[in-house]
Amino acid sequence: MKKVYIETLGCPRNQVDSEITGGLIWNSNYEITENPEEARFIIVNTCGFIEDAINESVETILSLSQFKTSGKCEFLIVGGCLAQRFKEELAEELPEADFFVGTGAYFKIPEILNQLENKKVQSKSLFPKPDSGSLQKFDTPKILSTYPYSFLKVAEGCARRCTYCIIPDLRGPLRSRDPLDIIKEAEKIIESGAKEIVLISQETTDYGRDLKGEADLSFILDKVSLISKDVWIRFMYGHPLSISDKLLEVISGRDNICPYFDIPLQHASNDVLKKMGRGYNLSFARKLFSSIRNKVENAALRTTLITGFPGETEDDFKILSDFMEEIRFDHAGVFIYSEMEDLFSSRFENKVDFETAEKRQMILMEKQALISQEKNSRYLEKKLPVIIDNKDSGEFFAGRTMFQAPEVDGITYVDGKNLKPGDIVNVFITDAFDYDLAGNVE
Repeated sequence: MKKVYIETLGCPRNQVDSEITGGLIWNSNYEITENPEEARFIIVNTCGFIEDAINESVETILSLSQFKTSGKCEFLIVGGCLAQRFKEELAEELPEADFFVGTGAYFKIPEILNQLENKKVQSKSLFPKPDSGSLQKFDTPKILSTYPYSFLKVAEGCARRCTYCIIPDLRGPLRSRDPLDIIKEAEKIIESGAKEIVLISQETTDYGRDLKGEADLSFILDKVSLISKDVWIRFMYGHPLSISDKLLEVISGRDNICPYFDIPLQHASNDVLKKMGRGYNLSFARKLFSSIRNKVENAALRTTLITGFPGETEDDFKILSDFMEEIRFDHAGVFIYSEMEDLFSSRFENKVDFETAEKRQMILMEKQALISQEKNSRYLEKKLPVIIDNKDSGEFFAGRTMFQAPEVDGITYVDGKNLKPGDIVNVFITDAFDYDLAGNVE
């Protein structure tokens, strides 16, 4: 009767929170199960960033609440960004849930489970300030769940104020972890057998801005990459304004640091970028991506873009479309602007209707598919190192190259024998698709 099921929605940052929650629960004599039907406690770690994520979170909560009648569930706990964003309002709308936990309280979940179990709960929610909780440490209990890769969160919160983003309110200001503590955690992760470490935070390249001294992401990347030359290192969620020459030098100088740059641009029109509060313009972005490609051999560029931002004109969209054609990103995700009343951007006039924003999204995604197909075709009849993630549902293994990040990019299908997750093998590429590759082990 101590079994707990954890459902994680949203980004890898949420994944890390769930891994820590699982570790803390395990240390408190609860058992983690992968089957919600047999769990007495079900925890949903939600995402509340955009409308689609909110809808998915609510649907998941309602779906899992059915195990209160068809399974053994007695207590349904809702945590994460959705709970933090809507607080008491959500509690009123979802009576199916027994407790709501804010982003600053996930360290207290074992205590909450104990109180629920012993009927000592005095309220139905716990919402401390997002920055009131302690930062994780290298020895914080954590159940790694994504082998052979592992996400390592280097900071909490965000120091920037983009007008379309609620994250600073949900996660608090930037709080960077101690650099030596991060390195110790990386050592621990590698000792556990992980073959790839992905450094993450809300704006990962902003790491260290709030610390005294010279510790920044380039320092962390350099030190972590030296722990084991057989382990791949990459970062995700970079901000254009904090991509330094020093960072490019470190990435260029280490063979096991993936030359992979995930830099959400959001737009290319100067007018839209200004309204978004991004702090840079088209000229800066153009110089940035040129510099990366000039200084880092085989650099892969990934970005995310937003269509339908308030005031986005046809001219603005053309600038964005032309820039996408000019830079020719290796990977790109395109999202429709999500209007919410608690966003500063909701005050802007000249709203773009959903149909127009969706049409623009489709145009960019179709353009990116063609670009990706062309990019992938360059690898035909070439050998690439590929890390094996798992066995595909068919006869192939699923793996990734250094320019394919876990969970967001395409994969490489590998025809081979006796492979296992974590193996890094040379693959002769025989097929190239719009997002995926395929080949044989050489």
